Order: sequence, then structure tokens, then C-alpha cells
Amino acid sequence: MTPSIDGLMYEASQLFLIPVLAAIGLLFLYAFYAMGAFLWQMVQRRAGVAAGFELALARQADPRLQPAELESIAVARLELVRIATRVAPMLGLVATMIPMGPALKALGDGDLGDVSRSLTVAFSAVILALIAAALTYWVGHVRRRWYADDLLAIEKGDLALRPSAMAAEVAR
Repeated sequence: MTPSIDGLMYEASQLFLIPVLAAIGLLFLYAFYAMGAFLWQMVQRRAGVAAGFELALARQADPRLQPAELESIAVARLELVRIATRVAPMLGLVATMIPMGPALKALGDGDLGDVSRSLTVAFSAVILALIAAALTYWVGHVRRRWYADDLLAIEKGDLALRPSAMAAEVAR
């Protein structure tokens, strides 16, 4: 007997549930890692510690770096956070939709226990994905502002790796 195209598509989609759930779990963990690194950088910036000012540190390491090169460094450092912000909700939607097939099938068969289990997986996955996206969005947004402010200060010559200058920069 030849399997139907819809049956093949259903079976293929079910193969992605575990990898998608694993990816959501990793993004969720990464979001908390990113949040911790962000909070640590915030403490460093407020205290005027050089490590909190990554672009000034890069410029000190290589004074020949031009503003465009520093901007490229900033974009590269924001890349993973920005990817997580965009990918997490997509995976959350996928993780919501995959269990809906078995849930609807179980509903048609009158098996409410399977419906409940499938919907629990679906809603739990989307909640974790949205939390990961929200955390990484916040981190990325604030860091982008920091990098823009730092680039402007470097171009003006106001941001040097001196604690007093950095503390004044943070205070403004």
C-alpha cells in the first residue's frame, strides 16, 4: 500500500519535535547566560571597569581600528543575542504546532489524556521560547545602545580606558 502525502508529511513533522524542544531548551539556558553576562557588564560599566567597555578595550588593543571596524565588532558581539531573539519565537511556534496534530487526532479518538499531554508540551515549549526571546531582546537592545554610545564617545575622543572617564561616561 502506498502511503499518502499527508501521512508522510505528518510523520516527517513528528520527527522534528525532540530537536525543536532541545533547541528551545538550549535557547532558554542561553538567555539566562546572556542575562548574567549582561548584568555583570552593567556592574563593570557602572564601576568604570575597563572590561565593561568592550569597544574602548578593542580600540586600546589596536589604535588603528576605525569607527566602522569598531561597529563591526559591536555587531558581531550582538549577533548571537539577536539570532536567539528571532529564532526562539519561531521554534516556539513550531513546538506548538507539532503536538497539535497528535492532540487533534487524540481528540477525534476521544482520548482526552493524550490531548492534555500534547497540549501541555505545546504550551510549555512556547512559554519557554517566548521567555528566552524576551530576555535576549532586552539584553540585545540595551547592549546596542551601549555600543552606539561608546562608538560616539570614541569618535569624539571622550571615552578612554581611564576609570574616571568611564565613570563620567556612565553617569551621563
